[in-house]
Amino acid sequence: MSDSTITALEANPRRSSRRRVWAWAMWDWGTQPLNTVIITFVFSVYITGSAFGTENDTSIALSVSTTIAGLIVAVIAPVLGQSSDRTGHTVRNLRWQTWAIALLASCLFFVAPAPSYLWLGLGILGVASIVGEIANVNYYALIDHVATKKDVGRVSGFGWGLGYLGGIVALMVLYFGFISPDVGLFGVTGDNGMDIRVSMLVCAVWILCFTIPTFVALKDAPRPAAPRVGVVASYRMLWASLKRLWDEDRNTARFLIASALFRDGLSGVFAFGAVLAAQTFGFSAGEVIIFGAVANVVAGISTIGFGYLDDRIGPKRVILISLVALCLLGLGVFLAHDGGQIVFWTLGLAMCAFVGPAQSASRSFLARAIPEGKSGEIFGLYATTGRAISFLSPTLFGLAIAVGAALTGSSTTQYFGILGIVVVLVAGLALMLRVSDPAAQRA
Repeated sequence: MSDSTITALEANPRRSSRRRVWAWAMWDWGTQPLNTVIITFVFSVYITGSAFGTENDTSIALSVSTTIAGLIVAVIAPVLGQSSDRTGHTVRNLRWQTWAIALLASCLFFVAPAPSYLWLGLGILGVASIVGEIANVNYYALIDHVATKKDVGRVSGFGWGLGYLGGIVALMVLYFGFISPDVGLFGVTGDNGMDIRVSMLVCAVWILCFTIPTFVALKDAPRPAAPRVGVVASYRMLWASLKRLWDEDRNTARFLIASALFRDGLSGVFAFGAVLAAQTFGFSAGEVIIFGAVANVVAGISTIGFGYLDDRIGPKRVILISLVALCLLGLGVFLAHDGGQIVFWTLGLAMCAFVGPAQSASRSFLARAIPEGKSGEIFGLYATTGRAISFLSPTLFGLAIAVGAALTGSSTTQYFGILGIVVVLVAGLALMLRVSDPAAQRA
């Protein structure tokens, strides 16, 4: 990108207002039940339970549906983001996508605990994850509507941190209101899976209600009607944009590759953290949920705090600090794995304090570099590159465990899995060292 190129943030004539920033961030708070409750902690556990089939069958089915959903996102995300840029309907598209997420969440109520409902549940879950990923593209693109180049770091950190906190509040409300008690609110019990199924309805209402401020405060700017572009033409335009990005803005292209690696490692920290807590460190199911609650609070607060640092020292340095810390802490978990639960409570929570800042700074990095009118397309590529290598962390996690078993002759070497995650983080860190900070470039 040449120095004369105007970025989306520099083209934003508005000053950041607290009202608009809060309204934008409330979308993250409002839609977090999709990730925290439905995809991670509650529905995915429910759909892989014994009521739907054997452990291997349900786990493989979940893996297949997740892979298919990820491939669909990788193919369509940049094209749909490009469409939002061209038409100027970013807010409108986000609104319809949000309502679709709420509708899909409510449909999960009909997934009864029986094998015949397995693929219905996985199908709805897969579609919801696709819509959620595409909605994230539009949500990320709206950051240049509410932030300026001077405060994009703290705005991004605030939104990401509020999302962490919203997710854990929703999880705690559902856990203590419906899932944990023998008889929950409104007389709901676990019979026929009603505690989980009613929780899905609550998620739908949560999503609809808490995203209202976003769509009240944020509106699409009027612009002339854009010409219709067919599917084939859209992909031609996308390919042309990719070539232009590589030719004119090699730094952003390198960042997309580096961030795809380290973001996959960051996802692995949360995806396998609960598994390590339960299997390696002996946490009970209840202790895992408590740890998850504390971890999200820690991640939320630290992400908001690091957002201010992002604006002072630049997003690249925040990313590098976070990745170095995560690599060292991950090695600490591996080396001290036989030290009991206190090891995971300290080092595991410390790792959570750096995951959110790296994710948030990654978003603000890209927001600082995107040319005006390209936010949806570039954030679509951001989603695509992340999905393209999302198999790395799970693969290396399992491979490291197998290597550990071969080296030690033991069948309890799950703690070696953290080394697989560290390898992905180190690879992303190495590539990130070759990327220039857009804040420094344009100073």
